[in-house]
Parts: sequence; C-alpha cells; structure tokens
Amino acid sequence: MKDYRSIDNVFRGPMPHMVGDGFKVSQYLPTGIGDIRRLSPFLVLDYHAPYHYSPSSIRRGVDAHPHRGFETVTIAYEGKVEHHDNKGNHGIIGPGDVQWMTAASGIMHKEYHEAEFSKNGGTLHMIQLWVNLPSDKKMSEPKYQTLLKEDMGVVNLENNQGEISIIAGEVKGVKGAASTFTNLNMYNVNLKNNGRVILDEPSNFNTGMLVLKGEVKVNEDKIYKEGDFIVYNNEEGSILVEAITEEALFIVLSGEPIYEPIAAHGPFIMNTREEIYKAYEDLREDKFGITDF
Repeated sequence: MKDYRSIDNVFRGPMPHMVGDGFKVSQYLPTGIGDIRRLSPFLVLDYHAPYHYSPSSIRRGVDAHPHRGFETVTIAYEGKVEHHDNKGNHGIIGPGDVQWMTAASGIMHKEYHEAEFSKNGGTLHMIQLWVNLPSDKKMSEPKYQTLLKEDMGVVNLENNQGEISIIAGEVKGVKGAASTFTNLNMYNVNLKNNGRVILDEPSNFNTGMLVLKGEVKVNEDKIYKEGDFIVYNNEEGSILVEAITEEALFIVLSGEPIYEPIAAHGPFIMNTREEIYKAYEDLREDKFGITDF
C-alpha cells in the first residue's frame, strides 16, 4: 500500500427537503459531520441531486433573503439558475458555471430557475456551499462573481482520461477562476474511459469530496458511488481516485481552516452571539438595503 491520505469518514446526506419552491436539497454539511468546524472554511453544503421539474408558468426559487458574514457558491451541473441581489448584480448559470456571492457585511439576494428553464421544465443538478470569511473580512463590501465554464482553469488528464475544472485555488500548477479571501481549492474532476487521477492537497487543509456521478475506487481500496461524501484525515499523502464506471464525476473541497469562533444562526455566520444579534437588528432597521429588486 502506498502512502495514501487516509479516510476519516464517509456519509450520505439526509432526506432532501425543499428550499423555497425550486430547490430540492439534502444538507450534507454540517449535518453529516455534526461539527460545523470540521471542514472549515466550508460550513454548509446543500446538494441538489438530479431532479426533473415539470414546466411552470411561475418561476420556482427563493425570494429575497439576507446573508452576512460568509460567501454563497452555487455550482450548476444540469439546468439553469438565475441570481439577483440588491447591489445590482445579476447572473445566469448553466452546466459548468458557478455563481460566487460574497455577502460579507450584508446583502439581499434571490435565486430561482432561469425563465426559459422554468417555462420548459427540465432536470436540475447543483450544489450550494456556504464558505466562511475570516473575522477581518466579515464586514467588508459585498461582491459577486459569475464564473462561466470557459473561465475555469482546466487540467486535461493524459490518455484522454478526463479533465479537472478548477473553480478556485490551484491544482497541478493551474489556477482557478474565483477570487477568494482564504487559501482553498475547489474543483470538479470528470473521469472518462475508466480514467484515474492522483490528487495532492496540503496536509493542513480540510479535504472532502462528493461523488456526483458514477462510481469510483479511492486509494486502491473501497468503492464509492453517487451521493457518497468522503472526508479525509489531515495528514500527508496523495489521493488516488479511479473510475469504476465508464464516466465518473466528483467535486473536491479543500481549504485552510479558519481558526476562529463561529456563531451561526439563520442566514448569518459571525464570530460572536452579539454580532448575530446586531445582524438581526440591522435587518429590522432595513440596513441590508431594499427588498424589492
């Protein structure tokens, strides 16, 4: 056996629930690990497994709601999702695209099915992550990044074994598209022709991976299938992933932990309870801005 990075935990998400009327998701993080700090800076992961929505004349989704203290990252695999916020940002993402919203000091946003997708119906497959911000950035100015598939950093694996699409950070010398506040790597790996890949993440990074399609064997040992989330121990060692099916897709989340207190309640993630109270007070006093946008 080679010096592989060992596995700490493997789990599947709980029964899915609806967020608004447009997103049928299973909350993998922190539900599956219990401790919201275990995969810091990744605090929440809602996984929307492939689900077919019938045509609708009314757009499904989530209406205007606030956030403060972190970033939301929406990754599309099938279907189209639209974003608006009260800072004037707007974006539409489809397969391979990402919306990266830095809520920071406070923002109101809404997410819903894109108009034509809603009208025609179709399959939606996506992830939404909540990524923590360090305390000195929590009250910075909000911002928004639309990251299209063609913007991503790409590593083509040899012998047509697939590719790595890098959303953020750096993999095998290739940088991702997103601007981040802390050191993290976020990327999709699409293995083809029963391909294989060796991944090397810093030992101090919290590292996990979610299988999105097909089946994979990890470290020449066990086989994992769609919906399995694998948490790795924080230690030296490579990760070998081999596709057992003709094609396999998985996302890797790996980041330097933020070693700061976490106070989380509703749509806010801060460092203290007092900061949470202040967020709700600011919301009551309309300091998050307009809600009609």
